[in-house]
Amino acid sequence: MTTTLDKSTASEPTKPKLPPSKHEFADVIHRLEAGGAMIPDTPENLMQIIGIWKAYAVPMDFYWRDLLYIGERVFLDPLPFFKYFLPKEYLELHNHYAGDDADLRIWRGEATAHPELLEFIEKGETGKMPKLLHHLWHDRINMEFAEACMRAMLWHRNMYAPVNQFDPYLDSEEYKANADRAIKAYFKGNPVMLGLHKMFPEMFLEQCRQASYYSNLGLFWEVMAPVFFEVSDLYDEGKITTVPEAMNFLVNGIFAIAGRPIYHHVYIRGECYEIIPKSKGFTWLYEAALPYVEAVFYRTAPFRGTKSYNAQAGEVPDDQKDFHYGVLYADKFPVGTAGIPPTLLMQDMLHFLPPYLKEFYAKRCRDEDDILNQIAVTFQRSMYCVTSAVFQALRTALLYPLDDPNPKHLQANRAFFEAQLDRFCRPEYGMRNAARLGAIQTADYR
Repeated sequence: MTTTLDKSTASEPTKPKLPPSKHEFADVIHRLEAGGAMIPDTPENLMQIIGIWKAYAVPMDFYWRDLLYIGERVFLDPLPFFKYFLPKEYLELHNHYAGDDADLRIWRGEATAHPELLEFIEKGETGKMPKLLHHLWHDRINMEFAEACMRAMLWHRNMYAPVNQFDPYLDSEEYKANADRAIKAYFKGNPVMLGLHKMFPEMFLEQCRQASYYSNLGLFWEVMAPVFFEVSDLYDEGKITTVPEAMNFLVNGIFAIAGRPIYHHVYIRGECYEIIPKSKGFTWLYEAALPYVEAVFYRTAPFRGTKSYNAQAGEVPDDQKDFHYGVLYADKFPVGTAGIPPTLLMQDMLHFLPPYLKEFYAKRCRDEDDILNQIAVTFQRSMYCVTSAVFQALRTALLYPLDDPNPKHLQANRAFFEAQLDRFCRPEYGMRNAARLGAIQTADYR
């Protein structure tokens, strides 16, 4: 990866090229203009975000494999009882961005499933026993979180149109024809299901669209897992020492794999059906990464039991674009409550915390008693850093260098950053109060 985030030159002019920003979060704007992130650059913040990225990468290594397995093999199974039982074939599936045979080697580790993940699958928290018992005891990786992210992307469709061509293609005649062939092949010899498909053609077509999003998110996370593994290793080696350096590594990664193909292939009785062929030219950045950030970081949906869905109550926005329940707005306190998707992720990450992060949590608050809550706060901080990387990548691609000598160009950069932060300042539906941008500026947010 050779793309680098441009930095301010060493010789700064005595007079600022732009007057100070008057934005509510002017300090954050100035930090972004200097090549930094929304989260302050402190050793504690760096330690937290790197540690939680490592803890996130291990279950993510399961998520992307199982998402592809469901999208490619389980597909339209009406009773998918064993969809979370990942076969050996997918545990040994080589990540395209790790290992000696990588298309582009981001992580220096192995291409197959991570050793910590394999150990947890075998032993869990309760010890070694049959996989079914681990599953029934809920001593496993919580794939329900990954499916919640996938469904958020499916429900909040048509994001970043017309740049994102993935969603329009799902409604095209070509996609319907490809899906129809796969549906008929999958239910071959099953007259009941084929009859249902003939009577209600949209029913299985919509399930096929969902399977396409399983594949989309799986291919997205296949990239992110080795990115997080590698930045963690670099931190352990002392090669990542600041928050901007960690963010810059993500920016480099975004540019390095922006063109990675997004597709959906289904394997039925040994034959491959290309529902979304690679030849369509859908890419990782526009058809997966940006929609994921919008749907999961910003929008998602209200956690069950936390908002009234009664239209007369007016607690949920009328327009989906105004939804503000993603990780950047999430309330940390419901974590631990049944039915809350982040609870599942925090529980997954708990198993894989690096020792230095465990020690950090042991010295603050209530140690083990509120550790899921503390993990949630750390994860939220880290996702503001990831979002900062997205801002800087988009600014690099669409606007001007941070050290551009033209004040008009610098003003355009500022307008872009201020527009991004304006989303955290809107008063409608309590968005301003829900956003955690102000909270993460201090170490007291815990």
